[in-house]
Amino acid sequence: MSERAWRHAFLILQAVIAVFVFVTSTALPPVVASHFGPAGAADGFMARPVYTAFLLAIVVGVPLCLAFLPASLLRKRGDDINLPNRAHWLAPERREATLQFLRMYGLWFATAVALFLAYVHWLVVQANRVQPPVLSSAHMIGALVAFFVFLVVWLFVLFRRFRFPK
Repeated sequence: MSERAWRHAFLILQAVIAVFVFVTSTALPPVVASHFGPAGAADGFMARPVYTAFLLAIVVGVPLCLAFLPASLLRKRGDDINLPNRAHWLAPERREATLQFLRMYGLWFATAVALFLAYVHWLVVQANRVQPPVLSSAHMIGALVAFFVFLVVWLFVLFRRFRFPK
């Protein structure tokens, strides 16, 4: 699949997540428990329209920035790109492949963040179904562990790709 197709797939995913957040937010009470303490007990609240707008901005905005802001910065000369042995990886014969990898890898990271944030929203929706609202600590910890494992693998592949040439 081409980079352009991946970007389109990412944008479609973002639209699906936006619809998911909007639709599932309609099931929330008028005052949403939106922040939870370490034991999962609600300790912060928002009006549903404020919560929905805030979450849409975060769940859509953060991944879009993660996906496309670095890509736009990569269009520059490459002076700000911090890679091991930058001269090697940004040499004319490798430059486009390096930049393409970084753009695609940014899309993967942004996708993981979008899915993680959408899942956290789902946990908030589930927490608000009971009174008093309680966020499932087990599910939240599971999501954090899964995201952390993804991050470790993502970083391993990134560092492996740009290790010093032999």
